Amino acid sequence: MIKLIIISFILNCLIMVGTWVFSRNKNNYSIVDAVWAFSFFVTGGFYAFLGDGLLERRLLMLLCIGIWSLRLGLFLARRIASHHPIEDSRYVELRKGYGDHVERGFFWFFQYQAYSVVLLSAPFLLMALNTDPHIQFLEYTGIALFFLCLLGESVSDHQAQVFKKNPANKSKVCNVGLWHYSRHPNYFFESGIWFSFFIMAYSSPYGIYSLYAPLLILFLLLKVTGIPMAESQSLKNRGEAYREYQKTTSSFIPWFPKK
Repeated sequence: MIKLIIISFILNCLIMVGTWVFSRNKNNYSIVDAVWAFSFFVTGGFYAFLGDGLLERRLLMLLCIGIWSLRLGLFLARRIASHHPIEDSRYVELRKGYGDHVERGFFWFFQYQAYSVVLLSAPFLLMALNTDPHIQFLEYTGIALFFLCLLGESVSDHQAQVFKKNPANKSKVCNVGLWHYSRHPNYFFESGIWFSFFIMAYSSPYGIYSLYAPLLILFLLLKVTGIPMAESQSLKNRGEAYREYQKTTSSFIPWFPKK
């Protein structure tokens, strides 16, 4: 296990070094968002290929992580390309924070992304090493939850894109479909996907210890890079209309709006 983790760590660090060079040449460091998502497919594939667990379990694990990773990566890549060379507002703020050390600051920021991929991939490693000859009911439950949350996230992303593409909705708040019941349904379902990974890994030896992965994702979405940044940007762009939206609509868990 330790050997696989070390190799995975080196692999992801090299991926992020290459991404840093490419992003620096393009003068757009937000490219790392898409690469971060794709890196989970690479890491999951590495574990599935070299793990000695049940082949069927490894393939199911790779199927789920592959679908999630490629969907999110392509979604982010299209969004980044549509704004290029303008960076995401988060990276504009990071540039300001790094001052005269932008390149060095982003180099280490990219390396932190590599660390996070290895850290969060613990459920995939445990599944790849699980030699139990029978796939447990709980694992199938996790797979079912995964596809349910993947559908929810895909639908919410699509609804937001359709809303934004309509010129009549410029400066308006997206409150249609799933966004009528949550201000961030995409984040809600994203957290659900990570809990589904934990449920899949729970039956594996030491599986309980991978609980930190979905909890860390939940913390980041609720308190750090997810909702706080999205809310701040929405208030900046839509002002009072978004404040009214905040008063009536759940911030995370989908629920009926307040009247």
